[in-house]
Amino acid sequence: MATETERTAARPMRADARRNHERLLTVARSAFTEHGTDTSLEDVARRAGVGVGTLYRHFPSRRALISAVFQSEADALVARGRELLDAAEPCAALLDWLRALIGHAVTYRGLSRTLMTASPDGSCELSSCSVPVRTAGGALLARAQRAGSVRPEVGIGDLLQLTNAIAIAAEESPDDAGLADRLLTLTLHGLRPAA
Repeated sequence: MATETERTAARPMRADARRNHERLLTVARSAFTEHGTDTSLEDVARRAGVGVGTLYRHFPSRRALISAVFQSEADALVARGRELLDAAEPCAALLDWLRALIGHAVTYRGLSRTLMTASPDGSCELSSCSVPVRTAGGALLARAQRAGSVRPEVGIGDLLQLTNAIAIAAEESPDDAGLADRLLTLTLHGLRPAA
């Protein structure tokens, strides 16, 4: 039996509800860029010209709003992962994708911290973004492992946690433009099999 939320999601939105939904996403993206993902949701609603109840009708939690705002970026990361599956060098492809992931994460202060707590099993509001990204990264990691470039015991969950930690370090050190790349390079050196 479908829940009320599922029935509501299945119905097409009225024009005014669709406008509110899009305006909330636009304002939230701007607010997350300016102030981080922990920005006040009341402020997001006010800036969008709606009540906070309207925000919560569209997005029942902060994580649901974050997921909706970043869905297009997650889709782009997944598409980039698919493109890189054909790259000549599997380890370089993985590194390229991880750089793109870090670049996305540092654009929005606090996003990496939020992503670090996303459940890998698809049971949280961030799943629509995190599960496909995890799958895309997992395919690139597996290819690098088959090529002998990454130790076989390395899991995508560990790699994503390390990548998010690198993004947090870069976020906390905005004056060091090369920090994320240096840390990512060190991480990949540590992931290589022993000689």
